[in-house]
Amino acid sequence: MLAAQAKLVYHLNKYYSEKCLSRKAAISKSIREVCKVVSDVLKEVEGQEPRFISSLNEMENRYEGLEVISPSEFEVVLYLNQMGVFNFVDDGSLPGCAVLKLSDGRKRSMSLWVEFITASGYLSARKIRSRFQTLVAQAVDKCSYRDVVKIVADTSEVRLRIRDRYVVQITPAFKCTGIWPRSAAHWPMPHVPWPGPNRVAEVKAEGFNLLSKECYSLNGKQSSAESDAWVLQFAEAENRLIMGGCRKKCLSVLKTLRDRHLELPGQPLNNYHMKTLVSYECEKHPRESDWDESCLGDRLNGILLQLISCLQCRRCPHYFLPNLDQFQGKPNSALENAAKQTWRLAREILTNPKSLEKL
Repeated sequence: MLAAQAKLVYHLNKYYSEKCLSRKAAISKSIREVCKVVSDVLKEVEGQEPRFISSLNEMENRYEGLEVISPSEFEVVLYLNQMGVFNFVDDGSLPGCAVLKLSDGRKRSMSLWVEFITASGYLSARKIRSRFQTLVAQAVDKCSYRDVVKIVADTSEVRLRIRDRYVVQITPAFKCTGIWPRSAAHWPMPHVPWPGPNRVAEVKAEGFNLLSKECYSLNGKQSSAESDAWVLQFAEAENRLIMGGCRKKCLSVLKTLRDRHLELPGQPLNNYHMKTLVSYECEKHPRESDWDESCLGDRLNGILLQLISCLQCRRCPHYFLPNLDQFQGKPNSALENAAKQTWRLAREILTNPKSLEKL
């Protein structure tokens, strides 16, 4: 048994150094190319409208606010200033969303975003995004990369297509630190020993972001309350959670397997699903020794089996907001197909670790 485990870990480490690291290098190169264009567009936007200041800064070889959705798809979060006169309200009526309400009607004129406040005193995510989209469309025509960048039509999101190779979504957002949403107040679960009080304090101190993007309720249509609402995102908190041991290596292997074998019709799976399942696996295996390099094979198998279970049940709860299903809106046939493909992949890896050379 130990020999089989060691053999799997050996082949996974080989896979990591041969396939995962080259994937990372290729993505880093793409990010530089994409960020040059996006920075230029945002510089033009800032020239037209100084309230939208570019926050896309490179720090220690990574760009703040940039998320990799897939090797050709990225999201750039543009942090806005001055949320000050608004109260953050998440009463659970819109899963995964919250609203920003004027703390005092008399403060309306003090807000930097006065013309985006609705009659009922909410700062409208949709109105801000609509204004931003207009500015980006104008900036694309003026910027020095205008020959290689186009704005994607037929969406209220701000999406750019660059060199017909990459799609980048630019999302206006507010950073919220020092508070933690009520809809995530159950975390961490009292009976789960992971991640421990110190890490919990660090994660909560990272806070969360409020993103201006489309959020659909179960019927797939957007109500006016939803279009004014902001989407909760925990990227920095999630990154801090999966530090230490072989967690990041495990996630890197999962992302590489997804990119190479689970990029399927209907796009049932993205890298964020993988990140979510790594966090759940950490709860199931709370000891640091469970994430020793020698356990990489066990952890990977556990996550792949959990992924198959989620696909078969057609439900993948968000880690911090379990009422939010990350498979919502995905076609059942796409989820079934993904379950079959993931099962094939897991079986192949488990029964014949050497097959990783071809995967």
